[in-house]
Amino acid sequence: MLKGKNILIGVTGSIAAYKTATLVRLLVKKGANVRVVMTTDATEFITPLTLSTLSKNSVLIDFKADKTGEWNNHVELGLWANFFIIAPATANTIAKMANGICDNLLLATYLSARCPVYYAPAMDLDMFKHPATIKNIKTLQSFGNILIQPENGELASGLYGEGRMAEPENIVAFIEKKKETSVLKNKKILITAGPTYEAIDPVRFIGNHSSGKMGFALAEELANQGAEVTLVCGPNNLILHNNSIKRIDITSAEELYQASVKVFKNADIAILAAAVADFKPSKVATLKIKKSLGTKSIELEPTKDTLAALGKVKSKKQLLVGFALETNNEIENAKLKIKNKNLDLIVLNSLNDKGAGFKTETNKITLIDKHNKISKFELKSKQQVAKDIVDSIVALTNKKAK
Repeated sequence: MLKGKNILIGVTGSIAAYKTATLVRLLVKKGANVRVVMTTDATEFITPLTLSTLSKNSVLIDFKADKTGEWNNHVELGLWANFFIIAPATANTIAKMANGICDNLLLATYLSARCPVYYAPAMDLDMFKHPATIKNIKTLQSFGNILIQPENGELASGLYGEGRMAEPENIVAFIEKKKETSVLKNKKILITAGPTYEAIDPVRFIGNHSSGKMGFALAEELANQGAEVTLVCGPNNLILHNNSIKRIDITSAEELYQASVKVFKNADIAILAAAVADFKPSKVATLKIKKSLGTKSIELEPTKDTLAALGKVKSKKQLLVGFALETNNEIENAKLKIKNKNLDLIVLNSLNDKGAGFKTETNKITLIDKHNKISKFELKSKQQVAKDIVDSIVALTNKKAK
């Protein structure tokens, strides 16, 4: 289950840090690639040498290496991981995670991570039950971070109760079970992302401002939940960090259509997030059109409607999700698109919403299903928006299975 996965372990300043050595050892035995990032306080409880020996990788503590000045790139570290497990997670670190405080390498990496984040609290009973900690944990859960419930037992204070970090064997079993029981595990999912470019001549094209970030975030989230994802994407500069995703690069609407129709035949779910050009030049010049020849008109013709084509052949077992970017009459236009294209769910964006639309790191969506149930969401990062969309897809998948 964890073989070949990149697992990042975060260690904070708790007496329970001694358990992390066993956790690292167990994950390595499972065939995972393990790296460790520690807070300075954590080094008072367990040595970096112990964890680097067990993980077979250098342990990172500071933003830069003291002797060489080399930067420990927290962004790359966060993107490398398929799972981030913070164990032990102290009350102090949990509070900082919940409030976006970034005063060490571990927290900077947490804020950069796009993978599932698990955290195993370790603290005294009264600290764990304090209203502030309860509030912080609820905040982390709203972010999609996954709590590994602490166990009852003897605590460092001498008290007995809840707050003891889960045993390493139980942490590994919890993660494996979480991955194993995902509704989306082994589901074959098609995702389209990015723009299409429609050639005018060998140099120029008709296109749009789509970056592909939303589709890529969806692909990563679904793959992290065990789905078999095929991503058909137009021109972009993005990198996939989950190597299980199959990527098909295309340029034009015709190429997107051909690739999508082929993949959809064996797909359980299709999510068409690409911003496909609606029109293309009727004729493509074989040579660059010279400015000196004067103004030219370009005759356009419609491109193939991939979403409508998939809606026509969709079986009862398949789920089809579309996107709509509107500037006016948003809800009405989105509902019409659901009906006309036989969709199960549509993700509505409005260019009237600040922070939504093309080339942003954030998005604000409204989800509408085929029964006209409307769910509105606040402005969030595209990674968090992807989680909201996937949660809705899981709910629809469960309904279809009943």
